Amino acid sequence: MKTAALQMVSGADLVANLARARELLVRAAGEGAELAVLPEYFCLLGHDEKDKLRIRERPGHGPVQDFLASTARELGLWIVGGTLPIEAATDARAGAVTEVAAQDPSALRVYNSTRVYTPQGECVAQYDKIHLFRYDNGRERYDEARTLLPGREPVHFDLTSRDGQTWRVGLSVCYDLRFPELYRAHARAGADLLLVPSAFTHTTGQAHWEPLLRARAIENLAYVAAAAQGGVHANGRRTWGHTMLLDPWGGVLDQHAEGEAVVLAELDARWLVQCRQQLPALEHRVL
Repeated sequence: MKTAALQMVSGADLVANLARARELLVRAAGEGAELAVLPEYFCLLGHDEKDKLRIRERPGHGPVQDFLASTARELGLWIVGGTLPIEAATDARAGAVTEVAAQDPSALRVYNSTRVYTPQGECVAQYDKIHLFRYDNGRERYDEARTLLPGREPVHFDLTSRDGQTWRVGLSVCYDLRFPELYRAHARAGADLLLVPSAFTHTTGQAHWEPLLRARAIENLAYVAAAAQGGVHANGRRTWGHTMLLDPWGGVLDQHAEGEAVVLAELDARWLVQCRQQLPALEHRVL
């Protein structure tokens, strides 16, 4: 199954970001991709953390979700929509947050959500990022909990490729990469492919991005597709990029350092089986 991981340098203009995403998706489809993965915050990297709140959408409704669904239908492509801000209004905890926000708009929180669309434009999965990033080295400061609610559950979906092979795909986002227990849960569920749409900072990405990705592939004997933001954004933030596709042995199939790109590779189900047969580490788990 040919898979594309798309690298972007998203800015503060939603319409422009969607236009750039569409161009990359068209390129991916034209090169034979069946599955395309957009990066975290593909639709907006604003000047302020709260900018994402202004473009929040309800599940199933909104211009970003409409764009993903219609583009998937038009191109006949599985699209994993990086992340977009989805309103938290479907459970007791989110209801409490919504009630507080009604009294104090500064308290509003959303989910940072990945939504998955079939070639028919149907949304078949939503994963809400579980682990929220916080970092402060005295020069760079980030705290996603100021605007985001954490998700609660791992999510995976099944994709049948054009050759009839069924792939189980585990979802994750960016900072999740540092928590191997999430990926082990995907492995227990039978995941063949792990997706990591991201917007790693240049500082942390330079130090940790590739080692963490290779570790997740190796320890779970799974393919990994990591679609990243990569460059200097309108808000001055610099993201690490280095979008890459990795095989179950930890080998890098393709990657791109910085700037927009379509990173492509053929995922071979036979190689996946061979890796798991010759080193059946998943069968040797004790804890």
